[in-house]
Amino acid sequence: MLNSTDVFVIGGGPAGLAAAIAARQQGFRVLVADGAQMPIDKPCGEGLMPDGLAALERLGISVNAENSYPFRGIRFLSAGLAVDAAFPNGASGMGVRRTVLHRLIAERASSLGIDFLWQTPVTGISADGVHLESRHVSARWIIGADGSRSRVRRWAELDAFRKRDCRYAFRQHYRVAPWTDRMELYWGRRGEIYVTPVSKDQVCVALISRDPKLRLTEALHRFPELKSRLEGADVASAEKGAVTATCKLKRVSRGNVALIGDASGTVDAITGEGLCLAFSQAMVLADCLRTGDLARYEHEHRRLALRPFLMARLMLTLDGRPRLQRRTLQAFQKRPDVFRRLLELHVGVLSPLHLALDGLTLGWGLLTA
Repeated sequence: MLNSTDVFVIGGGPAGLAAAIAARQQGFRVLVADGAQMPIDKPCGEGLMPDGLAALERLGISVNAENSYPFRGIRFLSAGLAVDAAFPNGASGMGVRRTVLHRLIAERASSLGIDFLWQTPVTGISADGVHLESRHVSARWIIGADGSRSRVRRWAELDAFRKRDCRYAFRQHYRVAPWTDRMELYWGRRGEIYVTPVSKDQVCVALISRDPKLRLTEALHRFPELKSRLEGADVASAEKGAVTATCKLKRVSRGNVALIGDASGTVDAITGEGLCLAFSQAMVLADCLRTGDLARYEHEHRRLALRPFLMARLMLTLDGRPRLQRRTLQAFQKRPDVFRRLLELHVGVLSPLHLALDGLTLGWGLLTA
């Protein structure tokens, strides 16, 4: 039984496992603890963008075709209008069940010799290590990857928010063959529904709104095109809900403690960038641990979050505004190059600096649509 380690990761979800793998790749001894048992499920849209897949590959993880489904672009739909674009350079995203993804990442972590303490709650931290229910484990570095309600964040006195804006998400799976090679986002008055193919005979349907009482069954009546596609399809999973938020922290590290993933701040689920952001944070954090420089992690964490936060802000301007949704899609239909460039920005091919120029073009398009 280990009594000491170089890096102790609190939280065994995808973000925590990614941090553990990246730290192990830098030569650290790593121990991961989580009060749950694997695989860990979480309501999410289950779509990995091309940049997310690239980040996974840098961690040594590949998602194969047997337990996933590719999608090659994004389609926006609202009130009979639709615009879509393919990912740049022929890239693909991948839909994959959250439990499947968790198993893949955990298998990679195990193959690297990372140690695990499943079903082992952490009860506190101190300057020299981590407290479990029955013992203390010394650690040089402590990583908090315990989600949006992070106790590590509170213990390290890092729970000061710059901004917090919450919405509500509900997810369910349907047994139906995917009807497109796009991830689809349906805009409505009371929220959005996005559909991700996750296998050759199953899709993930996720609702996001500001109404905690709105559920998928009721919401689907407001999206007749999608409702007709799901008519007669068997429900393949129980409906699961979660809070989705755009949340910025003032700091993400203190002393020998660093936060990652949702514990370190979140972007609204509509961007589909939460996992990609966590995987990228993991690699940067591991390098900062190697050099002993968490101040650089603070800087890099803000840099990595800039693009997803910009995209979340841009997309949330359409939330609950059907007239603006319609005019925006009409503008995109007139200027498909703008929609294509926004998608390139979304997956990291273009710099956020391009957003200013495209914002002016889109603004003109809205005036003339």
